[in-house]
Amino acid sequence: MKASEAPPVVAPAPAPKRTAPAPVREAPSAPETTLGVGDTGVFDDLRDRVQLPAPSGQDIRFDVDRRHGVLVAYGDGTPQKVYPLGGSARLSVGGQELALRPGDRAELSPLAARAQLRDAEASDDADGDGIPNSLDVLIGALKAEANGAAYDDGYFNLKYPGGDPPRTHGACVDVIVRAVRNAGMDLQAAVHDDIRAAPALYGITRPDSNIDHRRVRTVIKYFKRHWEAHTPALDDPSDPLQPGDVVFLETIAARPGPDHVGVVTRTRGETGKPLVINNWTTGYTTRKMDLLSLVPVTHRFRFPRR
Repeated sequence: MKASEAPPVVAPAPAPKRTAPAPVREAPSAPETTLGVGDTGVFDDLRDRVQLPAPSGQDIRFDVDRRHGVLVAYGDGTPQKVYPLGGSARLSVGGQELALRPGDRAELSPLAARAQLRDAEASDDADGDGIPNSLDVLIGALKAEANGAAYDDGYFNLKYPGGDPPRTHGACVDVIVRAVRNAGMDLQAAVHDDIRAAPALYGITRPDSNIDHRRVRTVIKYFKRHWEAHTPALDDPSDPLQPGDVVFLETIAARPGPDHVGVVTRTRGETGKPLVINNWTTGYTTRKMDLLSLVPVTHRFRFPRR
């Protein structure tokens, strides 16, 4: 290059394009594997094995019970699930912020925009654990299912009150006794006291606290006198089945009348009807079964309101 010549102009290299950072997306929280609430009642060692589906329905309501530290979720007026308060995740509902477990927040978040929120304790909570009675009965039945007692309608010498056959054994009524005890009612003592008060009605002159409350023909008389009766029809929109309802069934057509009993759940079977937790007969264990489409329901009851 001659001294008089100007150096060539070299265009600067284009600056490397910067790639915008990908948005950070929070990984979805896994569902909680336990209810996480202080449910008191039967089979406390099986509490963590109880699973309930997420709330559903047209009308969703969340009742915040600060004294017991729980949120009770209702669907169409029915208590469907209970959640512990005080977790690390936050959910805004009706202008209030709720502290929940991450999995519970993820489950309730789709319902938050349309849910009604109120501060309220359950008005029907016989054992005082913050769980409404019908939901408590359902949880008790689910624990009885997890326990899986083998069918045995034999005679046992039971303590009184609060007596129960060995947890590995039980008949259909024992499912009810255990489920109801989870809600705070000792059916053994209640039936025994009622027989003593009205022996003629029961047709029993010598009450036996070891077996009376374990017989369908006896316990249904107590339910008729003291429990909240509902239609046995399965398709009555004015009085629909609710989880935790106790249903009496007629399994032998040649012998009219109830001879079996179980607890209605929220889980539906292939027929679309709710499954029933029961202990069917010899060779079975306590389990959910699709009975309502096959076996006539003669009576239906709900835990009595005080």
